[in-house]
Amino acid sequence: MEHYSQRVRNSILPLSIGDTLPKAFEEWSVTENVVDHETPQETCELCGQESLRYHFEIRNSLNRNTIWVGSQCILRFGLSVFENGRVLSSEDAKKKISRIMDQLRQDACLRALERVAEAEDDSEILTIALNYFKKNKYLSPKQAFVVLWRLNKHRIDHSPSFFKIDLKHDRSKAQLREMELSRVRVLWPALSSSQREIAIRYGHTPPPA
Repeated sequence: MEHYSQRVRNSILPLSIGDTLPKAFEEWSVTENVVDHETPQETCELCGQESLRYHFEIRNSLNRNTIWVGSQCILRFGLSVFENGRVLSSEDAKKKISRIMDQLRQDACLRALERVAEAEDDSEILTIALNYFKKNKYLSPKQAFVVLWRLNKHRIDHSPSFFKIDLKHDRSKAQLREMELSRVRVLWPALSSSQREIAIRYGHTPPPA
């Protein structure tokens, strides 16, 4: 722990006006610049932690110095996180950072799918599904199967909950009702709890635990 604390002091104090860590950290806040390196390859310039995927820029309000850090250092040292011109509480700061990383992860997932669509010969259905999702922020069950099947096939990092599935319209409900069980089970992780109940009423069964 002493070695860790010394590393943090050596990183931040030369770039700050304050001569102690508490004083120095008061000068720093998170900017809107965030980078998703898509693979865990970077290092936190504050604590030295390696294998970071996401880099957040922090800036000193007094001398404008900047460094790139991981999300944990932002929360651990209470660096200021702003939203709509106000400093967020620690809990709200944590939520905002989580939202940012979720969005970056989703964007990276979509880029990976677009590369798949460009590389595959039979990719018209996938391309249509991606364009539909970007416009409407949800997919029909048939479209969701195409997207999730490709994600799994190509081992693309994703969270199924990114891809909201529409079951409000009769056409979408009919798609789910008539879908083969093997395909429904591909969709299952992306279905909400209420949607899973609908699928069960249609005669589908959950994937094996």
